Amino acid sequence: MKKLLLLISLIAVTSCISDKDIKSAMGLAQRVIPEASSGIKFQKLENCKKDVFRIETIGEKVVISGNNANSMAVGLNHYLKYFCNVEVGWFKHDSFTLPAKLPAVDKPVTAEARVENRFFLNYCTFGYTMPWWSWEEWEHFIDWMALNGVNLPLAITGQESIWYQVWTDLGLSDAKVRNYFTGPAHLPWHRMLNIDYWQGPLPKSWLEGQQALQQKIVAREREFNMRPVLPAFAGHVPQELKEVFPEAKITKLGAWAGYTDEYACSFLDPMDPLFPQIQKKFIEKETELYGSDHIYGIDLFNELTPPSWEPEYLGRVSRQVYESLESADKDAVWLQMTWLFWNERKDWTNDRVEPYITSYPSDKSLLLDYYCERQEVWQRTEKYFGVPYIWCYLGNFGGNTMLVGNINDINTKIENTFVNGGDNFKGIGSTLEGFDCNPFVYQYVFEKVWDLPLHHDIEAWTKKLADQRIGQYDENGREAWKLLIDSIYTAPSTPGQSPLVSIRPTFGKYRTYYANPRIAYDNKNLLEIVRLLLEADGKNSAYLFDITNITRQLLSNHFLEVFRDYEDAYHARDRKAMNEKADRMRSLINDIDRLVGTQSYFLVGKWIADARNWGRDEEEKEYFEKNARNIITTWSAKDMLLNDYASRTWNGLTMTFYGERWNRFFTAVDKALDDGKSFDEEHYQAYKKEITDFEGDWWEKCLYEFPTEPQGDSKEIATELIVKYFGE
Repeated sequence: MKKLLLLISLIAVTSCISDKDIKSAMGLAQRVIPEASSGIKFQKLENCKKDVFRIETIGEKVVISGNNANSMAVGLNHYLKYFCNVEVGWFKHDSFTLPAKLPAVDKPVTAEARVENRFFLNYCTFGYTMPWWSWEEWEHFIDWMALNGVNLPLAITGQESIWYQVWTDLGLSDAKVRNYFTGPAHLPWHRMLNIDYWQGPLPKSWLEGQQALQQKIVAREREFNMRPVLPAFAGHVPQELKEVFPEAKITKLGAWAGYTDEYACSFLDPMDPLFPQIQKKFIEKETELYGSDHIYGIDLFNELTPPSWEPEYLGRVSRQVYESLESADKDAVWLQMTWLFWNERKDWTNDRVEPYITSYPSDKSLLLDYYCERQEVWQRTEKYFGVPYIWCYLGNFGGNTMLVGNINDINTKIENTFVNGGDNFKGIGSTLEGFDCNPFVYQYVFEKVWDLPLHHDIEAWTKKLADQRIGQYDENGREAWKLLIDSIYTAPSTPGQSPLVSIRPTFGKYRTYYANPRIAYDNKNLLEIVRLLLEADGKNSAYLFDITNITRQLLSNHFLEVFRDYEDAYHARDRKAMNEKADRMRSLINDIDRLVGTQSYFLVGKWIADARNWGRDEEEKEYFEKNARNIITTWSAKDMLLNDYASRTWNGLTMTFYGERWNRFFTAVDKALDDGKSFDEEHYQAYKKEITDFEGDWWEKCLYEFPTEPQGDSKEIATELIVKYFGE
């Protein structure tokens, strides 16, 4: 570190106001802290071998220096966090209070990046969180990515407008192409070769609007030295292309996740001469509209069975795909997720993985080790056989609302990868499926990029995190966050994690595939944490979010406890106790709904309104609304595998969707007992049919309207509910 400080002190500092990096950093400061941006000065560090930032006070200014705009942004973020107790959230509506005067930096802080690549996003995030975003939301989020040092963002918005041009140029009609696409929120799985046609046709207005949006996105990302990861051709074609090219080797892939064969994707064999033609046409049109940083995301067999498991075939097909990419862009780098090596690990044995990822030059490849908090695939593939990879934290499935994550484990795993992960360990990232209710965990992952000792000392880091979330030093806040990190955030995320409130009700084993309400901690600890937070003197919106979020989890956990009592009373045929417990659960549902209604983050009304805003007329608005409702409830058709996969404890959704399911369950159980019978399989199936029909009606018929703005005071309502359910 001393050598680094000496080196930087000797580096020529350029402060020319015309420098594009300085301009970008100034623009960021003016957007994020407009009232204090005049107190910040940015300077350019030249001749740096790695990304680096430096923070110091010179005269009346806080001076932030960096080798580029991205590093300067990280420096600004570090200053805001650790000197101003301010955390800039990833949503536009997040707010905070700056100190009246910007604090001085007594001793200069310098940090160097330990890895070159910092990846962010997941194909799924574009369906579970971002499908309805406008430029205003994207602009703030790109600022957030810059502040957190992301320089390799997945950038797949607007690709359907390119595909539309490709397929119509190749002879398909407007109607056939737009029908081939899915609805907007389901496009990630269309892009990953999982489903076609579901909720098509996609309106032409959507294609036009997303194209204009993507042009703004990639332009701004590049201002912050990011290399947007753009899509390329993975062999996914409309089945109708067979009508134009009858000799092409197009086969239907297997149906995915319970969908019927009519929605299965069609795959063009990479060895077919048509494959490189389509690749070249797509890359040329994409580059014309969106530019290129020569890094492309292509995933061939995500959650799918390859046409052959023969190692020779797998090596040949990946080599052919790379060669098609290289012929379209000689500087192309192929980035792919390795989720399939974990998810289908019984099939993807090392004798198959090795030829698949080593059949083309390793310096033209970049792998995402997708789910490292659960399984670091580099550990079971001989460090990916020398192919460059990025260590990634996933953290969330489907946008589920559940307190999960393990800071201590993340720290240990990342540090071990630096020591033992090999020279081909090239980056750190996150592959979250949805923006969930644990934002600080993802920010910690990106802090681990920089060589600052605080990120290794979890106890000291937690104290500073508490100050940032509260908005100032507060002993109650620090104690609450110590308990959170030590006793609550102790387990990784898994698919289907959600409060019992959000799971289709039944006795015994859960009947929906993705249903996991279990917690690995004592709810009494969470109660103590909430009480400590309520005693704290919070200054930031993050504090009110935490009050809401953690109390939501506390009440949801209590709901599970009450349900167990209800189930015991049912087995004892104690109707009085059953009624008391059912009433308490109904009360909890209503109160949770009211509590989460205080935060924009948790409003289903905002989700739906944002979707409707993309419609140019009432017909399109209704189309987008149904698609928005569908993915967060049944996901696909009624009663299929992915039902409730994207469940979330949101205002409006909790009371009208989950709450109504519970009401019907209580009624069905009472009816069985009134008839002198048990709630057996016959009664369950009758109730299931009724529930299934209701679930479909909820999104198809749009039965309810919801608030689009927060209502009520988070702290007041949380305080009231703690007394109501747990006493003084």
